[in-house]
Amino acid sequence: MGKNVTSDDGHGRFGSALSGLAVAVGCVLFLGGFVWGAIEYQPYTVPTDSMSPTVAAGDRVLAQRIHAADVRRGDVVVFEDPAWGDLPMVKRVVGVGGDTVACCDSGGRLTINGKPVEEPYLRSAGPASPTAFSAAVPDGRLFLLGDERGSSQDSRVHLQDPGHGSVPRGAVSARLDAVAWPPGALVERPRSFATLPGGVSRPGPVKLVAGSVVAGAVLILGGAAYGPVARGLSRKRVRPGARAGADA
Repeated sequence: MGKNVTSDDGHGRFGSALSGLAVAVGCVLFLGGFVWGAIEYQPYTVPTDSMSPTVAAGDRVLAQRIHAADVRRGDVVVFEDPAWGDLPMVKRVVGVGGDTVACCDSGGRLTINGKPVEEPYLRSAGPASPTAFSAAVPDGRLFLLGDERGSSQDSRVHLQDPGHGSVPRGAVSARLDAVAWPPGALVERPRSFATLPGGVSRPGPVKLVAGSVVAGAVLILGGAAYGPVARGLSRKRVRPGARAGADA
């Protein structure tokens, strides 16, 4: 009577150990990415179209928690200020303390301290503001505009306030880094502000956070799939020998 004999040369045990390691590392990366993201970012739903086309009403965005001192010109920020309704709002910082922000020059552009700024992110191709204005930004404050200049209720409607339309730096709680839903691109830092004193801010770790989560998921799925795949391949290899033993 024939007998089936299965030999183990160590490859099976090594593969199982390797798959277990992949799952363990994957769990660390996957969960670590979520924890890292929760520490660095706060999810936020954009309430209006005032920042269109950069972000639209209803977009779910990832906003990096930052200190007031880290805010730079060109940043799209989340802030709250009693004079603006004391509700979370999203606008773009175009001026900081000491700046004179004005519009428009002969080319219809916004100027910062007399220097024209190109704004490719604006929704319309017309002037950077349908109404002319000029404002001196007090120290420790920020001047904010929406990218949809035709309808945005921003610093321009608060020019008669004590801060000439500006808000305190401390009113800012976070800076937009990416659109999470619907899936979108990163919120880029405008190059036009990079030549001004202080430059622009550096992107947050959103790419690394997303990469950690994706890599972790791949390792977990790959490691978990090893066992069933290996058993299926083993059965295919054993079947011819099993038939030969049965015929003996």
